[in-house]
Amino acid sequence: MENPSAPPVPGLRIAALVVTYNRLEKLQQTVQRLLSEPVDHVLVFNNASTDGTDAWLAAQDDPRLIHHRHGTNSGGAGGFDLGLRRVMQDLDPDWVILMDDDGRPATGTIAAFRSRDWSGWDAVGAAVLTPAGEICEMNRPYRNPFWRGAEFLRTLSGKGRHGFHLQDPAYAPDAPMIEVDMSSFVGLFLSRRAVQVAGYPDGRLFVYGDDQLYTLQMRRKGLRIGFAPAIRFEHDTEARQAAGGVVLRPLWKVYYMYRNALIAYRVAAGPWFWPLVPLLVVKWRRKARDYGDDAPVFRRMLNLALRDGLRGRVARAHDQVVKSAEMP
Repeated sequence: MENPSAPPVPGLRIAALVVTYNRLEKLQQTVQRLLSEPVDHVLVFNNASTDGTDAWLAAQDDPRLIHHRHGTNSGGAGGFDLGLRRVMQDLDPDWVILMDDDGRPATGTIAAFRSRDWSGWDAVGAAVLTPAGEICEMNRPYRNPFWRGAEFLRTLSGKGRHGFHLQDPAYAPDAPMIEVDMSSFVGLFLSRRAVQVAGYPDGRLFVYGDDQLYTLQMRRKGLRIGFAPAIRFEHDTEARQAAGGVVLRPLWKVYYMYRNALIAYRVAAGPWFWPLVPLLVVKWRRKARDYGDDAPVFRRMLNLALRDGLRGRVARAHDQVVKSAEMP
């Protein structure tokens, strides 16, 4: 798959980290897109896929492509933790771009990144859109309302997430850069300095919230994260939005979503965390209506998440979580 139109560029060294698990078709599109861009390395962290991912990667002949197969499924969080360590230790790039197998740069994105001066920024978050060109709601960056007065007042006035998440005008390609406190791992460009200061994501979270927690902790350590609307990514996600937010399938994911959200809220809210907890619990319990006949299982998994999240417990084995969701 060697692509002479997108060779490595002298000077700035950019590596891409792609975390994958049993989504070969989406991975193929992502790898092909990346290798059509002027990127120096693409490391695929394969979480023990069983769908032919190994064979397909082994058949590719672009020297920029590196395949690391992990012995077990460590989840997205584990993949970003272990994969980023491998990228930095083995490749030592100036910048590394993070993404799942269903997230990929828009054509020309990495060339556009290379053409700009990012002095003063430690990380850069891309504008993430769906394949249809709509803003991907789950990847909207935000400015923490517990740290910023204007956002706090807007949120308190009843605007909810619209009070602190970036709104549609910020996504215009010619809109200015905005400093943010949270950016997702779909199209997050991390500088070498950012990793040196912030360390690595918490792989124990397994899935969900690792990007939120990591970027919030980056900000607490004084690192600057910018949202760059002209740097564009596509998120080919199959997650479904409902009245109460995203509907998770399979149901074991409910546990990780809400446990990890509590852990991130503790960092974001600081002394406001405990007064905030009752409001979160009421809001999250209402989401059961989106699960229809599965509402009892949703409530059970949410209760387990609340129990562990409030204690900061991240040691529960994944197979135990899955079994809890399968109970009648």
